[in-house]
Amino acid sequence: MTRHEPPRRPTGLSRLMFRLPIHLFRLRLGWLFGGRLLLLHHTGRRSGRRRATVIEVVGHADGAYVVASGFGPRADWYRNVLAHPEVAIVVRTTAAPAIATPVPPAEAAEFMVAYASRHPWVARQLCKRLMGFPVDGSEEGFREVGRRVPFVRLTPRGLAP
Repeated sequence: MTRHEPPRRPTGLSRLMFRLPIHLFRLRLGWLFGGRLLLLHHTGRRSGRRRATVIEVVGHADGAYVVASGFGPRADWYRNVLAHPEVAIVVRTTAAPAIATPVPPAEAAEFMVAYASRHPWVARQLCKRLMGFPVDGSEEGFREVGRRVPFVRLTPRGLAP
């Protein structure tokens, strides 16, 4: 599987649309997303400033939330959580401190397949249009995307080992 082109960060109006859910979470309207999105508070790896981003939940594992960096390993939030894994998350209206840990590629592949089986149309569109992967809709195609896209497990601190 080859990538058509590297994903580009959203700019202009599309960036504003990507950032809109942050404001909804801040207004305590995160319940509107039904647990499909979460608000991630993280620390900038260079600035040390608190940052926020909204990410789609790809899966759940033992009380933790699994998310993917659709813009690849160079996404700022991803690089930030690798540098500073102590984060905070808000799911619906519940906030919790959490620990961010990378998910191994083989496990990430299975999360991607499970996500694609629950949301086939959305998974195809995200893979093709946002991430640039030419998926054919097969399990193996989504498995390959899962092996190549960075996934992170966000474990609420009370559950972390």
